Amino acid sequence: MSRIRRPRAISIHFLTLLALLAAAPGIVFAKGGSVGIPENARANSYGSGWECNRGHREVDKACAAIKVPPNAYLNSSGERWECDRGYRKVDEACVAIKVPANGYLGDASYDSGWECDRGYRAVDEACVPIKVPANGYLADASYGSGWECDRGYRAVDEACVAVKVPANGFFVDYSLGSGWKCDRGYRAVAETCVAVKVPTHGYLADTSSGL
Repeated sequence: MSRIRRPRAISIHFLTLLALLAAAPGIVFAKGGSVGIPENARANSYGSGWECNRGHREVDKACAAIKVPPNAYLNSSGERWECDRGYRKVDEACVAIKVPANGYLGDASYDSGWECDRGYRAVDEACVPIKVPANGYLADASYGSGWECDRGYRAVDEACVAVKVPANGFFVDYSLGSGWKCDRGYRAVAETCVAVKVPTHGYLADTSSGL
């Protein structure tokens, strides 16, 4: 009768060695992945190195918490803060924008952070009424005088003065120049329209210059 061989007992030390070898790669990876990464940071998603978590920024190879002042919030990237609407950045704080009477909140990123209502214009820190002269009207522009003259009038200082169209002339909507032109067959001389003298064997040219 043949003998049945029993497997030899496996040494406890040998099993321990196998367990250590199996765990070793994971241990090395865990250590290698965190080497050099400061607190409040994470490894870059692509490539080597690290980057600070949201709400932190790099200072001297560390990640310092961003101090968000009152009336402010972290921007979408989480790398800096911005002021709430109605506030503007002054040094490291958010200061309330003072909107004058007859004004409203505008874009706080430029100028005063406020704009004047229609019919008013900014003078220093106030919104003052626009004085529209006779024969004028409010303009839609936020710059300049804030008003324009009616057709047939032109701005002279703070008034709208009637354009004097000479005989044989007609009014034109020019913001510059005399505000009128001469009819065909006439040309402007000073404040009048004089007839163009066409010589024998000549004809009127379709031009406003020359004879």
